[in-house]
Amino acid sequence: MTLIEFISPLSNRKHQDRILAVLYYRERYEQKLGLTVEEIRLGLRNSRVKGWAKVNVADVLSKSGPLVDTAGLQEKRHIWNLTDSGREHVRNILNLPKADVEIEHDVGLLENLIKSLSDPDVRDYLEEALICLKVAALRACVVFVWTASIQKIRMTLISKGTTTVTASILKYDSKARTIKNIDDFEYIKDSATLLVAKDLGVLDKAEKDTLAEALGLRNRCGHPSQYRPGIKKVSAFIEDVTSILFT
Repeated sequence: MTLIEFISPLSNRKHQDRILAVLYYRERYEQKLGLTVEEIRLGLRNSRVKGWAKVNVADVLSKSGPLVDTAGLQEKRHIWNLTDSGREHVRNILNLPKADVEIEHDVGLLENLIKSLSDPDVRDYLEEALICLKVAALRACVVFVWTASIQKIRMTLISKGTTTVTASILKYDSKARTIKNIDDFEYIKDSATLLVAKDLGVLDKAEKDTLAEALGLRNRCGHPSQYRPGIKKVSAFIEDVTSILFT
């Protein structure tokens, strides 16, 4: 569906609804988490909205109350995004279905998980994953969930002692650097880290194999390609890694 097709049912509605629809379309279908006034105006123009050139987009946004919010600046221009109320408003006026059941379930899972975490780095990665999941930026969500997960494994391995960890790593990479602190894992492949985690009793074989499969998905999502995972694939990925590492 193109933007013009998405907005066309709103031809008889007020400018606010069409502006919110532009924000929704760019967020939901193009994974753009915020737009400037100029980008919104361009969307109205490309959609051939009648009278688009005379629409005071900034004024409409400022009067949209809880339906929109600002998410920082881009070259001194405000970035505007929809709130949950704004998304619901657009779904209502366009008679759109609510978010996929799987997404709603996984949003709740991550929200509850985040509340239980004390480590700030792991929590921050999952919070970013949650933001991505809410707007169906699924590839980015996978990358952030994996980053949180491998960080959790690294922290557990460090607690086993750096000498022990280094000795195990050298079995799989004879040229690996000595592990002195958690930052040194940046030079170790995640696949090797999983093998070390199994050797040191952090993971059993089934858990290691499952996480190796998850790493494969992460790599497909994290490298330039045409691959786009479906929500069921991402939901299974989230369930696997969180059940193994965070429960």
